[in-house]
Amino acid sequence: MTPKIQTLKQYFGYDRFRDGQEELIDSILRGQDCLGVMPTGAGKSICFQIPSLLFSGVTLVISPLISLMKDQVNALTQAGVKAAFINSSLTERQYFMALANARSGAYKIIYVAPERLESPDFLDFAMQADIAMLTVDEAHCISQWGQDFRPSYLRIVDFLKKLPRRPVVSAFTATATLQVRDDIVKHLQLQDPNVLITGFDRKNLFFKVDRPDNKKAALLAFLRERKDKAGIVYCATRKAVEQISQLLMDKGFAVSRYHAGLGDAERRENQDDFLYDRAQIMVATNAFGMGIDKSDVNFVVHYHMPKNIESYYQEAGRAGRDGTPAECLLLYNGQDVFTQLYLIDNGLDEIERDEALKELDRKRLKEMSLYCQTYECLRGYVLRYFGEFSQNNFCGNCHNCLSQFEQMDVTIEAQKILSCVIKSGERYGVNTIIDTLRGGKGEKIIRFRLYELSTYGISTLSAKNLRDIINHLVMHGFLRVTDDKFPILKRGKRAAEILQQGVAVEMKIEKEAEKLAIVEKRAPVDKMLFDALKELRQKIAAEQKVPAYVIFPDTALMDMCARLPKNDEEFLQVSGVGEAKLVKYGRVFMDAIAEFAEDGPVSSAPEPTHDVADMYTPQFSDIEFSDAPVTVSVIADKLNAVLLTQGSGQITARKLNDLLIEKGYLQPFTDKNGRNFKIPTEKGEQAGITSEERVYRGETSLINMFSQDAQQTVVELFVTPQS
Repeated sequence: MTPKIQTLKQYFGYDRFRDGQEELIDSILRGQDCLGVMPTGAGKSICFQIPSLLFSGVTLVISPLISLMKDQVNALTQAGVKAAFINSSLTERQYFMALANARSGAYKIIYVAPERLESPDFLDFAMQADIAMLTVDEAHCISQWGQDFRPSYLRIVDFLKKLPRRPVVSAFTATATLQVRDDIVKHLQLQDPNVLITGFDRKNLFFKVDRPDNKKAALLAFLRERKDKAGIVYCATRKAVEQISQLLMDKGFAVSRYHAGLGDAERRENQDDFLYDRAQIMVATNAFGMGIDKSDVNFVVHYHMPKNIESYYQEAGRAGRDGTPAECLLLYNGQDVFTQLYLIDNGLDEIERDEALKELDRKRLKEMSLYCQTYECLRGYVLRYFGEFSQNNFCGNCHNCLSQFEQMDVTIEAQKILSCVIKSGERYGVNTIIDTLRGGKGEKIIRFRLYELSTYGISTLSAKNLRDIINHLVMHGFLRVTDDKFPILKRGKRAAEILQQGVAVEMKIEKEAEKLAIVEKRAPVDKMLFDALKELRQKIAAEQKVPAYVIFPDTALMDMCARLPKNDEEFLQVSGVGEAKLVKYGRVFMDAIAEFAEDGPVSSAPEPTHDVADMYTPQFSDIEFSDAPVTVSVIADKLNAVLLTQGSGQITARKLNDLLIEKGYLQPFTDKNGRNFKIPTEKGEQAGITSEERVYRGETSLINMFSQDAQQTVVELFVTPQS
C-alpha cells in the first residue's frame, strides 16, 4: 500500500481515490503548483489534505468563510488530524494561543482567513514556520469575473512574496468558467501549474424548473412529500426569507432561517440548528451555505431564480454531497428577473461593482433566465455553460429529459414576433412586444402609438405561449436580448433565415403526461437498524457538540447495515471509517449492531425503492380545512397544492366560482350601481357559504366566505369529476 493510499485509509476510511484526486495529489507531492476544478461533493479537500499529512511542514489553507473553516477543522479533528483555524471568531487569548501552538508545530493544517495574512502577528509566525504548501480554497473568489469576488484574495500573492521560501501553491474551486480559471492562474502567479478539470457533472442530482401559478402552494406541496428529509430553501431577499420561514413554521415544519440582517449570534445558532438536525429546513439568502459540509441535504429549492449559473450550481450542489440521489428544484416566474436586476443595479451585493461588472452580471442573469425557460436537457445546459460539451443531449436525470414533449411548428408566430420587433424599431422589451402582438391597451402601447403597427393584435396566443416562443428564438439566435439595464429585444444573426429564406421553426411543447419515475437504487438495508444507528449517532454527536454527519455520514451507516461488521477488520471495511474513527466509535457501533441482531435477525429484504421526483403524491384527503371561514382563493390554493404534484392542470378562483355557479351554490348578482358579483344561493347558504361586505379600494364589495363545511363541499365537488 503506497503512503498516499495508506494515509487515505488511515484518516478518511477510503480504499481508493475518486476521479482526479490522485493526479492532483501526485502533482502537489512532486512540488508542482496546481489548480483543481471539481464539482461540489467531488472531494476537493482530500486533494490538499493528503499531501498536507505527507509533507514534513505545515499547510496553510486560505478559506473565505468562518463556517467553512470550522466545519473542515471539526471533520479533520474527528479523523485524528491535528488542525486549527485562525480567524475573527477567536478571542484575543484564543488567537495568541493558536499562534503559540502553531509555532511549536502542533498542527499539520491551519485554516486562515485571507485578511489574516496581513496581520503582523500572523506574518511573524509565517516567516519562521516551515510552510510546505499554501492552498487557496474557493479560488474563484480571486477573480472579478467570479460570482463571489473578494478583494482580499488579490493580496494573497503579496503574502507569498514575503515568505523566505515559496511553498507549493494549490488552488481549488467548484465553479469556474475559462475566464475565471485564467484569472486564478494569473493572480496567484501559479508556476507551470497542473490545471485539472474533472468535470462539472453531479450525476446524483435531479434538476427541475417549475413555473407554478402559486409558488407558495408549489413549495408546500414539494416539502410535504419530504417531511423526513433535510433541505435548503433559497430566497432572493431577506424579506422573502422571513415570509417563507414563517409560512413553513405555521405549517408545522421544523425551520431555521439565515440572512445577513440577523445578528452574528442568531446566525450561528440558526446554522447550528440545521447542522445538528434540530431544524429540518433552512430558509436562507445566498449568505448561507459556502463551506457547509452537511452531507445529508436531500434537496435544495430555489424559491427565486438566482443571479447567475455559477451561484445556482454552487447552491444546488449543496444537495447530495454524500453521493445519494438528491433533488434541485427551481421555482421560476418572470418577476424573478426584475428582482435580480434590481439587486444588480442597486449594488446590494457585498462587493461594490462598477458598471462594466454590472453589465457582466446582467449578461449572466440572461443566461440564468434562459436556463429557467429551456425545454432542453437542464444538465446539458449547465455543463455547456462551463465549457463541457456532449454529443448526447439526454441526461436521463432532469425533469426536461424525463418529460414527454411534442414538436410544434411555430413558424407563423415566429414571423409575427420578428416583424413586430423590427417594425417597432427594435426599441422595446419582451413584455411590450407581447402586449403589442396581443392587442394590449397598456400605457406604453398608447404613449408610443404601437396600436398603429400592422402587427398590433395579430396573435391569438396567450402571453405565456408567446414568451416561450420568444425564448426559443433567443436561444437559437433568431432574436437577441441586449445586456442593458432595461433589456431590449432585437433581431438576431439568424433572423433572415425566417423572414427571407422561409426556414421552418419547430419547438418542444411539454405534454400533460405521466411523470417518468426515477428510482433510487441502493444496497439493501434494514430500516429499523439504520434508524437505531442514526439515533446512536445523534446521541454521540450531542455529547461531543458536533453535527451528526461529522461522526459518520448516512452512507457509512447504510454500509454498516449492509456489512454488519463484527470485528475491527470488518468495521474498517465500512466506507468512511478510518483508524481514528474505529478507535473512537467502532466498539459502540458494533455493539449496537450485535444487540440488534440478537433481538431479531436483520432482514435481507431490500428497502422499497421510491420515485425521487415524486416520492409521495398527496391526496385530496390530505387537504386541511380551516376552522375560520376563508375566501374561494384560499380554497383554490389548497387544491393546487395537490394538483401540482399530480401533474394536473391548475384551477383559478374564477374557474372555481364558475363551477359553483354550475352546481347551483352561487348565482350572479348585479347591484344598484351596475356592479357584478357572485352571491350564494339558498343551497349555497345551507352548505355554509356566506356573503360579506368588504371595503376594497374605497368601494364596498361583496366577498364570499366559506365555512369549514363549505370548504369540504367545494373540494368534494372538484374531486368527484376527476375520480
